Amino acid sequence: MGSTGRQRRRGDTRQRIQDVALALFAEQGYEKTSLREIAERLEVTKAALYYHFKTKEDILTSIFDDLTRPIDELIAWGKEQPRTLETKRTILTRYSGILDEGAPLFRFMQENQATMRDLKTGESFKDRMFQLLDILRHDDPSTPMTAQVRCFSALFTMHGGMFVLKDAEGDPEEKRKAILEVAIDLVTQAHHDA
Repeated sequence: MGSTGRQRRRGDTRQRIQDVALALFAEQGYEKTSLREIAERLEVTKAALYYHFKTKEDILTSIFDDLTRPIDELIAWGKEQPRTLETKRTILTRYSGILDEGAPLFRFMQENQATMRDLKTGESFKDRMFQLLDILRHDDPSTPMTAQVRCFSALFTMHGGMFVLKDAEGDPEEKRKAILEVAIDLVTQAHHDA
């Protein structure tokens, strides 16, 4: 799923550390995972791990930064575009791909909300969601509340759908497309309401 290109881009050792750490965080929880366990799972010394990352938070922050960079690029692009329905559909389509690419991290965030609240990354992610929401909504303060709720619901559908449907029967790509279609329907309806 494009991971080989990503690995080459981000450096194999760093990528392996991030993948293993995220797997351990998901398995046993962020708080219960130590750098020593990450090093053992990687079959490297703690010193070798320390060369790349000084703390668990450094690892999580690096994963978060790598996977949110495309969101920042999408927000910057969206702010430059006219607030047309086509722009909003493009934003949701691109965001769907970002969520798909970053699924392990987004699942971790969903399952570890208390940890995310304690880390600065959690706050910055919330800020990004509000920026995306602002682009999806109309600038006009007289926009009906139903239209605003539909825009919020579109983003929520994308996050919640990915999380809830991961264990449901069916092809993952088919599920991703269905979630995207519902999100686009919500934003389309909101656009017509405004």
